[in-house]
Amino acid sequence: MLEVSYQALISICLLSAALAFGLAVFQRPPSWWSVGTAILIETALIIQLIWSIVLVSSGANAVGDTLEFFGYILTALIIPPAAVIWAVFERTKWSTLVISLASLTVAIMLVRMWQIWSGNAYQL
Repeated sequence: MLEVSYQALISICLLSAALAFGLAVFQRPPSWWSVGTAILIETALIIQLIWSIVLVSSGANAVGDTLEFFGYILTALIIPPAAVIWAVFERTKWSTLVISLASLTVAIMLVRMWQIWSGNAYQL
């Protein structure tokens, strides 16, 4: 996992969370803006998964547990579609807030994935 892609993906997640939270504060139902950012996060996560598979198949491994890393990325891939499905079926300000929280959750999971990949969590 490259640090540049990690930083770009975490920035996308935080911007998405802020945008959806702002829309929820103004009591807006889900729109193409909030759902579109969740789709953007999902696309970036799929690219990250493919890139991670390429890195591992070429011999690179996470400093931590590689299986745990892939567990995190596969779980993170489930969160944005679940939030979008929620937003499609419940068109209230609360589903916009769910998109915001889903984006924030993915950002937190990305921090953990970076810790596992780089070994920063294992340093004292």
